[in-house]
Amino acid sequence: MLRRIGRFHSQALQLIGFGLLSFTVLAQTPVAGDAAAAPAKDTPAPVSTAARLGAGDLIEFSVYGVPDLNTKARIGNNGDVYLPLIDYVHVGDLTVDEAQDIIQKRLEDGGFVRNPHVNIFVSESASQSVNMMGEVGHPGPYPVIGQRRLFDMISAAGGLTDRAGRSVTIIHRQNPDQKVELRLPGNLAEDTSNNVEIAPGDTIVVSRAGIVYVVGDVARPSGFMIEDNSLTVLKALALAGGNTRTASLNNSKILRQTPTGVQEIPVQLQKVLRAKAPDVAMVKGDILFVPGSAAKAVAYRGAEAAVSMTSALAVVAIR
Repeated sequence: MLRRIGRFHSQALQLIGFGLLSFTVLAQTPVAGDAAAAPAKDTPAPVSTAARLGAGDLIEFSVYGVPDLNTKARIGNNGDVYLPLIDYVHVGDLTVDEAQDIIQKRLEDGGFVRNPHVNIFVSESASQSVNMMGEVGHPGPYPVIGQRRLFDMISAAGGLTDRAGRSVTIIHRQNPDQKVELRLPGNLAEDTSNNVEIAPGDTIVVSRAGIVYVVGDVARPSGFMIEDNSLTVLKALALAGGNTRTASLNNSKILRQTPTGVQEIPVQLQKVLRAKAPDVAMVKGDILFVPGSAAKAVAYRGAEAAVSMTSALAVVAIR
């Protein structure tokens, strides 16, 4: 009787174990027509976002176990790089992994190294940099890591200088003839409408603001930065603190640099101040010279002395 009971328990345990095993196998077997269980054949492979090699990049090339092949080389403008034994290899627009695979194959197919393990390290990534030029704190190339915008690159280059204008030119490496002209707002933090995306290889040029000088018998001889040619003689005189008591207003003149030399444009400031003559527009680079008495005018030696005085003046932004 006890033996029959034992055999019954043993058979029952075997049946339970077999049932659990069958349930596990069935749970892991995809059901026909179940799209969730089987991967779709038409699913596209993920696009690689790895940085790619390009012209100007300096790479360090090494082969494991073969130190004689270790070298540094710069990628040429055509995307080729010269390496020992295998001559020129085109690596432009390839990722580091793709370039390593091609070089390994060339070494093995040529019978130079058996089962080579190639390593490439990018020590200078010129192709993945943005060249900052013009009126920024620290001009030069800056690496682009991830997504970068115009204001980010200006900040990375030390911000704008005191003489920076509001005009920015962006030159794309792929289309150097199609330059993008933008105008920076007065406050970069408040207006981000022109904060465009920057791509590796771009060149950003920040312009220098134009300067108008006021010299002679005025309260504060200075240079004033302007963005356009909207500044007039009266405005420039007011920015310089006005004329002194000894100023000879009707003998004032604008000194303008032209391809043929300095042009003197007479300005009767006394009549302009009394609204008896029209105000005169000034352009970038103009010098408003307000002489004093006759004796002082001779001491200034006219236009020649006025031009030389501008080098010692302070420059004030009037944006």
